[in-house]
Amino acid sequence: MNSTHFPRRTLGSQGLAVSAIGLGCMGMSDFYGPSEEAANLGVLNHAIDIGVNFLDTADMYGVGENERLLGKVLRTRRDEVVLATKFGNVRAANGDFLRVDGSPEYVAAACDASLQRLGVDHIDLYYQHRVDPNVPIEDTVGAMARLVEAGKVRHLGLSEASGATVRRAAAVHPIAALQSEYSLWTRDVEGDALPVCRELGIGFVAYSPLGRGFLTGAIQQVGQLAVNDWRRQNPRFQAGNIDRNRELVEAVTELAAARGATPAQLALAWLLHRGPDIVPIPGTRRIARLDENAGAARILLNGAELQRIDDVLASHAVAGLRYPEAHMASVNR
Repeated sequence: MNSTHFPRRTLGSQGLAVSAIGLGCMGMSDFYGPSEEAANLGVLNHAIDIGVNFLDTADMYGVGENERLLGKVLRTRRDEVVLATKFGNVRAANGDFLRVDGSPEYVAAACDASLQRLGVDHIDLYYQHRVDPNVPIEDTVGAMARLVEAGKVRHLGLSEASGATVRRAAAVHPIAALQSEYSLWTRDVEGDALPVCRELGIGFVAYSPLGRGFLTGAIQQVGQLAVNDWRRQNPRFQAGNIDRNRELVEAVTELAAARGATPAQLALAWLLHRGPDIVPIPGTRRIARLDENAGAARILLNGAELQRIDDVLASHAVAGLRYPEAHMASVNR
């Protein structure tokens, strides 16, 4: 796929143009088991080569290591990339989670640290990774707005914010995008945050659009995952739930086969058809998977196909929370 012809979409009302499918980079450095830097760099460069220019990272991924990884690519290809990173989830050097911090002082310090690790002079889209319940969103976004004024950040975003929080944030400074989990098996945002985003002209970035890999059909049992893979702690992958959820994947796989697509491609195409304001950011550490995911941008689904997908979703309830119960309080806040 030629990089100059990859479909583009616009996030927000300020004209932030990105590839219609982005690349989530978290798994290259954290949470999903071991990886190889050379392979990750190959995937990053190939993404840019084919026109997937929207790269998503965060300061917490690998406790800064993911930003450093992207920095190695950005040294020579900065102008080809729309760079997104996030702040707010504070971790210790050993990886332990410490707190969510949305204080103005931390906003400024976190941005400077990310710029240094990435080796760039500005961030195209800077997200608050999680909403800090102890700091008014107006104060956090006010501090983020000052980063825009200083030229360190071009556009602002939120992640896992409720519709009410998005509305309050947008009253302080234009918000280009809300990034939250959205996929065939996670549709919470449709009842709250997504309608508010559309009312206010805010784009929507869908993370985990392939259900943390489960919707690809490649994961049949949790035993396939590395011993330190975070998904072993995810309720949807645990005994009982995983078997029920596999029924959904099998139904999606049948629909995809009838369309001449893979289940991953159908899942991504479905998201793209939810509206022109939606940009999924699947992650991968393999070039073959990257190419497969990118191919979804060319799939046009007709009304009958979309109805069949809706029918499958209506008849296959998802089993398990999307995060362990202790973590659910930090999402859609």
